[in-house]
Amino acid sequence: MSSNPIAIRSPPTQLAVSISISPKTGSLTREHLRHNSLGTLPNVRQPKVLHPIENEDLRILLLENISSDAVKTFEANGWRVDHHVKAMNEDDLVQRIGQYHAIGIRSKTKITERVIKAASKLLVIGCFCIGVNQVDLVTAGKAGIPVFNSPFSNSRSVAELVLSEIIALARQYFERGFELRQGIWNKQSKGCWEIRGKTLGIIGYGHIGSQLSVLAEAFGMRVLFHDVVNLMPLGSARQVESLSSLLSTSDFVTIHVPELPETMNMISGIQLAQMKKGSYLINNARGTVVDIPALIEAMKSGHIAGAAIDVFPHEPGANGAPFDDQLNPWASELRALKNVILTPHIGGSTEEAQRMIGEEVAGALTRYLNFGSTVGAVNFPEVDLRAITAEQPDHVRICHVHINQPGVLRQVNEVLSPYNVEKQYSDSKGDVAYLMADIADVGPQDVNRLREMISKTSANILTRLLA
Repeated sequence: MSSNPIAIRSPPTQLAVSISISPKTGSLTREHLRHNSLGTLPNVRQPKVLHPIENEDLRILLLENISSDAVKTFEANGWRVDHHVKAMNEDDLVQRIGQYHAIGIRSKTKITERVIKAASKLLVIGCFCIGVNQVDLVTAGKAGIPVFNSPFSNSRSVAELVLSEIIALARQYFERGFELRQGIWNKQSKGCWEIRGKTLGIIGYGHIGSQLSVLAEAFGMRVLFHDVVNLMPLGSARQVESLSSLLSTSDFVTIHVPELPETMNMISGIQLAQMKKGSYLINNARGTVVDIPALIEAMKSGHIAGAAIDVFPHEPGANGAPFDDQLNPWASELRALKNVILTPHIGGSTEEAQRMIGEEVAGALTRYLNFGSTVGAVNFPEVDLRAITAEQPDHVRICHVHINQPGVLRQVNEVLSPYNVEKQYSDSKGDVAYLMADIADVGPQDVNRLREMISKTSANILTRLLA
């Protein structure tokens, strides 16, 4: 990785801060106790508006129809936003990424090592979704580029979809509705069940799994879950030690795990055979965690009564593209099965989820670009400092990304020794470390010299100065 810094110039940003004090108690209300890099301080100590020393317009590329709320957030800062409905392939990104300082994507766009190497100005990546496996996180980190995502915002939407699929599979009304659209009246109760009193097995008891647990119990279901760590159950849910124990006792099994080498085909022929005869499988997690050819065979044999699948190993790049055997060799066979619900990766596709994702990720990117905060980054040390106030006009914030090796702080502090270092914090993650420091009594003539000296230190990856 080259040690040359990436020079970034952006226009001044605007920051609106409001505060209210209770007339009865004279104290701040709860809303204003929230304090982060944006700062929520009394009017006497408003955060100073920070912006990069150089003033080239900041440009942001948003792909895959990211929420308009995110666009408004960026434009409110005076940044130029190019908003596209569709994803871009690697070749298109390589051609265009060099002019952008930030990029926002969802699940279809791939940020590869080749793309990152072409991104000469790129400062930050925003994944407007839960997953980040579409980004080369290691290469991004080594290039000094933090990656942010939204791990919570669509949890409720996914949980509700799963619950609806449980009922649809149990009642077979997906099949009955399709038959009626074909002009066939087929009223029957055989093989149709209430979900009250049935056992739901949840694999992965994170944000989605735990919310689903609560919803399922409200419907009278018994909930078991399996996770690689010990977790406190919500309600009457119970954790089981082994996956096989969960599979053999559950009427419905739903998967909520990340895409990792350990989760690849975690539900295959052996695990499907361990499931109860006549049970149901639901996958709204990642397309690689279920061995779909094995699932097809289990359904053809009658061992598995139904399935709902929202994610696939290979998915079309745009709406209207075919979902066929060229994409996945078993696609036509899967589509022909009875009591199988197939949806086009819509687990988080609700107005509410996309609005919250837009707000969350856009906020994270804005805090990093304006204040240097990396809290919430998935591939980067999480570092933050309290805000510089408006009463500190001669203060400069240094944001220094460097190789994690001995002696770096000594070199940087030697550069800073003529100044008053008011705040400083450093952390590391793997091969990458990140230092933030606020220094006082910095004159305009000192700024370029400071940046040049820090950028020339032996472990430098990227140095930004905000003032």
